[in-house]
Amino acid sequence: MSVLPTSSTPASQQEQASYLEDWACVQAKLSEKLGDAKFRSWLEPLQSIHFNAGTLILASPTRFTRDWVLKNYAEAILEFCREQNSQILAIDIIVQPPLSEPHPNGSPSEIHQEPSSTRDKTEEQTSFPEHFSAPLDSRLTFKNFVVGKPNELAYAAALRVAEADTVSFNPLFLYGGVGLGKTHLMHAIAWHIRACHPSRRVIYISAEKFMYQFIRALRFRDTVAFKDQFRSVDVLMIDDVQFISGKDSTQEEFFHTFNALVDQNHQVIVSADKSPSDLEGMEERLRSRLGWGLVADIHPTTYELRLGILQAKADQLSLEVPGKVLEFLAHKITSNVRELEGALTRVVAHSTLVGREISLDMTNDVLRDLLRAHNRRVTIEEIQKKVAEHFNIRTSDMHAAKRSRTIVRPRQIAMYLAKKLTSKSLPEIGRSFGGRDHTTVMHGVQKVEELIAEDPSLSADVEMLRRMLQA
Repeated sequence: MSVLPTSSTPASQQEQASYLEDWACVQAKLSEKLGDAKFRSWLEPLQSIHFNAGTLILASPTRFTRDWVLKNYAEAILEFCREQNSQILAIDIIVQPPLSEPHPNGSPSEIHQEPSSTRDKTEEQTSFPEHFSAPLDSRLTFKNFVVGKPNELAYAAALRVAEADTVSFNPLFLYGGVGLGKTHLMHAIAWHIRACHPSRRVIYISAEKFMYQFIRALRFRDTVAFKDQFRSVDVLMIDDVQFISGKDSTQEEFFHTFNALVDQNHQVIVSADKSPSDLEGMEERLRSRLGWGLVADIHPTTYELRLGILQAKADQLSLEVPGKVLEFLAHKITSNVRELEGALTRVVAHSTLVGREISLDMTNDVLRDLLRAHNRRVTIEEIQKKVAEHFNIRTSDMHAAKRSRTIVRPRQIAMYLAKKLTSKSLPEIGRSFGGRDHTTVMHGVQKVEELIAEDPSLSADVEMLRRMLQA
């Protein structure tokens, strides 16, 4: 599709202008055929720069965009080009970054324009580059990360990125629930690179701070410095990227930063609470890019992993904690690692301050409020994951419109358990299952109740799931 002829007869300036007009007409047709979102993401950035011996040469701002367009839209482009001008026999796309990028327009929700003194502006510009990277926690290293089946892929990928100059996957996208180790792995990557490759420039920053710095750059008309800082790093790590959902201008800037770094073979690492395809309020083109490399899910912890984490924490603090207490905590605190370690810290602190020996009774007394809250705290997301695992379907099937029996029955069981184990209303449960109506949830709950009474095998499955979720 992108074959350049060996012989060439340069077109005149008048002919070149004509082909520019032809390209504008083709773009209008492509926008109508593909829709505004896809057109803006992929085809609007292309520019017609030259026509030579039957080949229309287009310019793409990045190699990523060029490759995507050639793979997905080349045939449509050539078809419309030929309809517009029969002399166009082929197209070719080269990478040619624009000489200058327009300043993105911030949406009212993102940018608050207010006057500032010359002194304030100077101070901001002077300190701006020094505060890009967030501070790192010295405890969050690979050495202190306990590896188990739920996190082994994410750990292996993070270690590979930290050790190698370049890897075959870019970006690395880590996702999972709160307190499961995403931030720990990102800090560990940064520490490892700083220790083993001190010449490599690394920026670790939360998505919220990225947005905040971007807004300040717009406010003080200093976007050039902002772009230079972020697009010249060797490794860029953005934590909790879901926080820029719905922030159009910030997404636009992150989109261009991402492209610039990937085109230079510089590593991008991103974390979020959901997979790229499930990030609501994120532009399609950005979701597509985030899923372009390796997507590694950090699953909820198992009992064995939680026990290992507690043992490692006790060793790290040089503490003697009875094995039965660690086992008790591993059974009871199942939500996330952060809460698990916090519970152990509370028990140890109480023992140290009050002079009371650590035991099961003492642990129960100290953590009474936490254990009570945890006993009744089962989330719909946990229910969906556990039911999906049990019936060997994808968690995304819980939200999908699929109506096959192999999907509908597990979905109804998950709805039933959500009704029984959480305090959510039927409409709230419906929204968690792909925006379904509360009557659909009611029907599902009633259906499962009928099946439990009729089918001992299904009744046993549901009871086992209930016990696992309440353990």
